[in-house]
Amino acid sequence: MENNSDSVLEMYLYETNTLLEQLDNIMLSAEQADTLSEDDVNEIFRIMHTLKGSAAMMEFEPLMTIAHRIEDLFFLIRENTMDVVPEQDRPQLFDLLFKSIDYFRSEVSKIESGEPLSNNIDNFVNAINMFIDKINGQEVAAQEQADEPAEKVQGSGDPDHRFSLRVYLDDGCGMENLRAFMAITDVQDQCMNEFTYEPEGLEDNTALSETIIENGFVMHFRTEDDRSMAVQVVSGLGFVKTYQEIDYIPAEVETKPEPSAASAAPAQDEAKAPVAAPAPQAVAAHPAEPARTDNSGVQNTSSPHQIKQNLISVNLSKLDQLMAVVGEIVITEAMVTASPDLKGLDGVKLDNFNKSARQLRKLTDELQDISMSLRMVPVSGTFQKMRRIVRDMGQKLGRRANLTIIGEDTEIDKTIVDAISDPIMHIVRNSMDHGIEPDEQTRIAAGKNPEGEIILSAQNTGSEVIIRIEDDGAGVDSDAVLRKAISQGLASPDVDYSQKEILNFLMMPGFSTNTEVTEFSGRGVGMDVVKKNIEAVAGVVQMTSEFGKGSCTTLKIPLTTAIMDGMEVSVGDSIFTIPLQNIRQSFKASESDIIHDAMKGEMISKMDNFYPVLRLHELYGLEPKAETTDDGIFVWVETSENSYCLFVDELLGEQQVVIKPLPSYLNGFGIKDAGIVGCTILGDGNISLILDVGNILASSTGYTGY
Repeated sequence: MENNSDSVLEMYLYETNTLLEQLDNIMLSAEQADTLSEDDVNEIFRIMHTLKGSAAMMEFEPLMTIAHRIEDLFFLIRENTMDVVPEQDRPQLFDLLFKSIDYFRSEVSKIESGEPLSNNIDNFVNAINMFIDKINGQEVAAQEQADEPAEKVQGSGDPDHRFSLRVYLDDGCGMENLRAFMAITDVQDQCMNEFTYEPEGLEDNTALSETIIENGFVMHFRTEDDRSMAVQVVSGLGFVKTYQEIDYIPAEVETKPEPSAASAAPAQDEAKAPVAAPAPQAVAAHPAEPARTDNSGVQNTSSPHQIKQNLISVNLSKLDQLMAVVGEIVITEAMVTASPDLKGLDGVKLDNFNKSARQLRKLTDELQDISMSLRMVPVSGTFQKMRRIVRDMGQKLGRRANLTIIGEDTEIDKTIVDAISDPIMHIVRNSMDHGIEPDEQTRIAAGKNPEGEIILSAQNTGSEVIIRIEDDGAGVDSDAVLRKAISQGLASPDVDYSQKEILNFLMMPGFSTNTEVTEFSGRGVGMDVVKKNIEAVAGVVQMTSEFGKGSCTTLKIPLTTAIMDGMEVSVGDSIFTIPLQNIRQSFKASESDIIHDAMKGEMISKMDNFYPVLRLHELYGLEPKAETTDDGIFVWVETSENSYCLFVDELLGEQQVVIKPLPSYLNGFGIKDAGIVGCTILGDGNISLILDVGNILASSTGYTGY
């Protein structure tokens, strides 16, 4: 039973997160267009209806309440079109929706962490109710204005207190007399002038609760400004349902009789009075939008071209188990084909075995490709989330910036996508906070567009995915970074640092160029998190910047960290694996082909270019079997940055290998800095170390790339 409950909860979380991402994308597009299309309104209504039903099923009452009120709001918009929301009120509507998305994500995060939900939703519910009242009131006011001129309502005040405010409390809030007294006390704290209220004696007369339930309570002010201030106070109280502004009219100029208590109740048909938000029961009576039916009698749901997708959701742990099994199959297949028992077989029997082994290898490759493809997901989900970050930071920092996304269909292993989400978020936040200039005039003077631009791109090179986050902001002031590094003891004033080394200081723990802590930066926990998370998935972070022009952060990440094709090479009695996608060519050369430079480095000429030579036995202190250059073989390797030649004893052959992570305690010995990213088990049971082609040359010689 417990497993079944966990499964239901997992499905709820998956569905909710998916709907919230969909809602976020709708709202970001709508905010740019400054309106919601009819399809958008219908889609938001359906999303909220689903969120409400799912939360009710899981008994998450606060989430159900918020979703229900948003659903009520969009029921009104759907019935009256977006025209019911004036253009000046649409930013408030968009902010309300973005806040609801943030609220749901925050509460879903608590559910995932096993934390209790927050029940303090009064202010949020009130904000939604107030907006519902606003558009309801505007609709009624517009209708009355079309029928006849609006008339002021006669209040029960006096000539000295001509501006009244009648306040109604939420149904069933309890202790109405004390809540009314609390509201009046809050207004007294803000109001500079004396005002009166009725009924009196609220603090110690519980019998007045019934009167307040029916008629609310009233405050009378000397000036309209005082009343406006009171409106701001009561509208922020979670237990206030609605309010009504009433102006005192002397008896001699009365145009209609004073409204009775019943007519002054929340029905409120006066021009200035907002209509109370529709009760949940009333809105619940309206069913969800029925599916449209075409002439053929076939139901048509959201769109005439909707296509059914045959998709299922699978727990990532099951995919991990599948990859583990496939990895063991790959190792076992290698052990079978490399078995020493095969050496005694004659030619005919060995030919038959090799034929079967090739078929087994073919099926194993197909199984590996399929299992790996199951884990591959596009980076679009992660990239689209950055639109929201740019939007929110732009509003809070007062900066205009446009996010351009390129290559969002690029696919990466699901585990890696999860690992790079936080790093990309930190970099985008840095671009907004440190990069894009706060003053548009400064950008114009520098010949830039007043609106900043951040480009988020992904590119699949076959062996890795390259993600770049570029901005056209102010760039990095290298001198300021170096001064800060020296002041923190991270750098020496006597050393001449390169641009690359200075930028690397930004990725050190605790380092920040901000002099004060803000909501977005200043704590020094940004770029070091980026570096840590990217290196955890065998990736590399590189930064470039030109002061006054902008910055670019590049993330180089492997497509997957499970299985790869490699070339086995031997150096002495040790075996190393070089990723096959990094090998350009292998060739023999003699000592006369080697060029020696003044720093005792070696280079070799290939295709009219010179490339560094790295001898693995020298790097790792091994005793080689190839005593001279003529006895060994060169392997020409390259990455997106580097190209060089490795000298080894011999090539042992191509092998599909399962990447096994090195024990974590080896990190303390700088194993990654030595150019080794993992190991694999060979068919004969031996261990082969996997070389990090991207870093091995730089880590051994300080080489920065040709």
